[in-house]
Amino acid sequence: MSLATDHQRVSTARKIAYGLPAFALAVVGIPVYVYLPKFYTDVVGIDVLALGTILFAVRIFDAVTDPAMGYLSDRTRSVFGRRRPYIALGAVCLAAVMLLLFNPPVMTSAAATAWFAAGIFGLFLFWTVVTVPYESLGPEITFDYRERVGLFALRDGLLIAGTLAAAASPALVRGWLGAEGQAADERAVFFWISTAYAPLIVATAWGCVAVVKERPAAPPVVQRSLLDGLRQVRANRPFLILLAAYTVSAVGNNLPATLILYYVQYVLQSPHADLFLLLYFVTGILFLPAWIILARRIGKKEAWLAAMAVNSGAFLGVFFLGPGDAMLYGILVFLSGIGFGATLAIPSAMQADVIDYDELLSGERREGQYIGLWSIAKKLAAALGIGVGLTLLGLAGYTPNTVQNETVLWSLRILYALVPSVCNLIGMGIALAYPIDSHAHRRIREAAARRRSGQAYTDPLAMRSAAG
Repeated sequence: MSLATDHQRVSTARKIAYGLPAFALAVVGIPVYVYLPKFYTDVVGIDVLALGTILFAVRIFDAVTDPAMGYLSDRTRSVFGRRRPYIALGAVCLAAVMLLLFNPPVMTSAAATAWFAAGIFGLFLFWTVVTVPYESLGPEITFDYRERVGLFALRDGLLIAGTLAAAASPALVRGWLGAEGQAADERAVFFWISTAYAPLIVATAWGCVAVVKERPAAPPVVQRSLLDGLRQVRANRPFLILLAAYTVSAVGNNLPATLILYYVQYVLQSPHADLFLLLYFVTGILFLPAWIILARRIGKKEAWLAAMAVNSGAFLGVFFLGPGDAMLYGILVFLSGIGFGATLAIPSAMQADVIDYDELLSGERREGQYIGLWSIAKKLAAALGIGVGLTLLGLAGYTPNTVQNETVLWSLRILYALVPSVCNLIGMGIALAYPIDSHAHRRIREAAARRRSGQAYTDPLAMRSAAG
């Protein structure tokens, strides 16, 4: 792999082919986390406690499978590459399991519980089989520092659009069917969602596999175990800084996602939470191209810091709102949404750069190892955001469908607006120490090339000389 290939531009067709699976895979998100549990408790007949236990167990399962899948794909050698076999075959299995999970037969509660458990574990297993190699493919599509911004912005922009589409799909299908909320109607809704998304997942995954070719992978310099590989990650200081900054910020950002329905209903006393959420997502997508241009001009870290500042600076004003301030809230949501897309896409591009630094340290490409760890951090942040937010709201005395006391209202303001802003500020403080800019990245790539050719090289971040 020569440095001459680092600056080759990625065609628009190739970027789109890589990004489209993110749109389809977003279905394993809001429909699964928000709509499917209620469907299984209210229509299929699972006990809510059993369902909660299963969902908790699948999260633990995820924490094991993500790094394991990354490790496996890093070490796979085939004529089709390291990542593409898993993406192609995993997509078929994911689509099949989704069809089964979204279309349970009429059965006893015990049988339905077993069906859900098998289905949800299978769904997340094959989702990991697809997504970890899929996301690991991105950093090796291009090694160009600036080109990566556009590549990952397109992918994450399609992810946001896919999340919007997946979130809206139950309501759209109900409207199309004229559903009235009966059990048969709900079964029809999930039937049509699954029959629409299952082929879409397979088609976009196979399109990606057909268009995006992998670079030949060199054999590992040293055969390390999974645990040894994870321990070696500790030497990658830029990655640890990036991961810490992103995770702290993401914990805060998951609080508004969890509490928006509560905040809008009880603090603003408005029925339009869905419209505000739509405004936030659409704004994030529309302004993402501007952030791509900015990141290419001033650097990824600087653009990320600016995006976090815009995102949290505008949102801080939400803390001071109350009943009747829906219009002002909408303005602040719009202003905060300007930075939203960049807070997702730019860290992905930065992650690709720290994987290049790992190549210099370890002598091999280990995208899967890093994507697996990144995935755990994202899921941990989501779990903490949901768990902390709802637990503290309950301790404050929240009672559903009634006028809330002042303690609950103040807790909502603090958790929904103040804590996320503080988390973003802490994340920005950590990110300031991130050392890789375009010049450092070029020196990292040059040093890695010298190491591959057996020449003496210098670590530009540690200024240590080493023999090849």
